[in-house]
Amino acid sequence: MAEYIKMFVSFFKIGMFTFGGGLAMFPMFRKELVEKHKYITEDELIDYYSIGQCTPGIIAVNVATFTGYKVRKTIGAIVATMALVLPSLIIIMAIAGILSEITDNEIIENAFNGIRIGVTVLLLNEVISLAKKNIKNKFQIIILILAGIMIFGLHVSSVLAVFIAGLIGGAKFIRQKK
Repeated sequence: MAEYIKMFVSFFKIGMFTFGGGLAMFPMFRKELVEKHKYITEDELIDYYSIGQCTPGIIAVNVATFTGYKVRKTIGAIVATMALVLPSLIIIMAIAGILSEITDNEIIENAFNGIRIGVTVLLLNEVISLAKKNIKNKFQIIILILAGIMIFGLHVSSVLAVFIAGLIGGAKFIRQKK
């Protein structure tokens, strides 16, 4: 039971103190799940994000579910997922009651603009960190460039770009084994 409580607190904290969606939660996931509690490795976190990007639903919820399942099977998945979404549920319910009063408030609008910029910097920091960790050779640079062209130049779905990048990496592995 203590492990479930510890897991609940970790995921509740992630849900409570991160803004900007699943990708913006990456630094908090890494700090809590990889560094502090060692529930998963950084490679597993990256894998969970990759799978979460390609599966239906919210990335952060998928990551919480995958991590909870790895640590404590089905009950762990339920605890982690519920703990992650509970803060958002509470906040959304509280804001819904006063939404019409705060939507035109200039202070609130500027605060959200500041939060968006802060989240953008967090995401940029994570992109650079992930690139340094995962791009190790010319082949991976080529995949990065191709994925960038697909997503930004050709406006291909990010899910399809990730799938194609996976196929290319898998094909290279198979070719090297022959």
